[in-house]
Amino acid sequence: MTVKVPLKETALNAERIARIGREVHSACPEFDADSFVKSVTADLPRLELSGRIARTSEGLHAHLPVTGPDALDILLRSLPPTPEAAGVTNDFGLHIYSPHSDYVSRYLRTAEHLDQALAVLARMTGYFSAELPVRHFLADFPDETMKAVGAWTRDEDFRVRRLASEATRPLLPWAPRIQLPVDAALPVLDQLYDDAHLYVRTSVANHLSDIAASRPDLVLTTLQRWKQSGRLADEHFAFIARGALRNRLKGGWPPAYAILGYAHDAPIALTPLTLERTELRDGDTLNFSAALTATATAPVHVMIVIATTGQNGQPREKVSFLRRATAEAGQELRLAKAHPLRSTARWKVSPGSYSLALQVNGRRFPSVAFTVLNT
Repeated sequence: MTVKVPLKETALNAERIARIGREVHSACPEFDADSFVKSVTADLPRLELSGRIARTSEGLHAHLPVTGPDALDILLRSLPPTPEAAGVTNDFGLHIYSPHSDYVSRYLRTAEHLDQALAVLARMTGYFSAELPVRHFLADFPDETMKAVGAWTRDEDFRVRRLASEATRPLLPWAPRIQLPVDAALPVLDQLYDDAHLYVRTSVANHLSDIAASRPDLVLTTLQRWKQSGRLADEHFAFIARGALRNRLKGGWPPAYAILGYAHDAPIALTPLTLERTELRDGDTLNFSAALTATATAPVHVMIVIATTGQNGQPREKVSFLRRATAEAGQELRLAKAHPLRSTARWKVSPGSYSLALQVNGRRFPSVAFTVLNT
């Protein structure tokens, strides 16, 4: 059996702290790398990941012989010449460099050093994405930081352009909220929605999804404007719209389906769902099938809806994507899946009564019941 290693143990461990020490020492021989490593690693076992990041940047501050812009210069020179040279093999970066941008927001977040600090964060984001530190600047210096963010949308590095969208997301996960209007960064998204890089477009979609939580009509208007601009390929528009409206699609909101070309009142019918088994346990596979027919050609977007009642007596639903297709008149479209029925961090499979339904273009069709037994 494979034992899952916690992220904190791979992200910032003793080996990586030692590497930070070596890299900073190479840029500043006066830096006492041994003392830095010893003091920081002694505290690692009791700390979660966010605490490890903070403790490492505190250690850098305590052992660097200089502060302010001179310290920033050392940290920048300690970085390998490119993210690729540092061993970065993905768009997000390596956690080993998260303390560096944390240092910037923790010790250089002042009016005196603002421009330089923001410029350094843009440089560092290629080594480890810097949206969390940027949010602290947005909290303290919103106007000045948004001006820098606007400039980032035109940066030649796609990771900096993505930072402009990601750092300003209203509901960025695992991040402090920023006291800006929910649509404050819409001009930023207007510059980025047709970006050549998927990493940037994905952030734009996620940002719009955050806005849609409270202002779905604004998101629809924005998507319609982008669609009419002619700047987006059809497949790129569909990708952004699906991401932006994913929660509205799950909820069956007709306008979300309409903008993607799925008619809520499409001329379709669905045979009753059939289940291979109606008694299952957490970890089993829920096998189901149904057939969709249409009287005229119709694009269809199909979701799976699993519903139950929680321990608090409130209804719970888990909605997930099944299929996108075009239903042809008079031709049967089979809808089937071997769906894993297992608990996740957000969905606990508890013993009790459940139902399964299919949602097509936002319309819920009749459900079928099944039972989850005790393990």
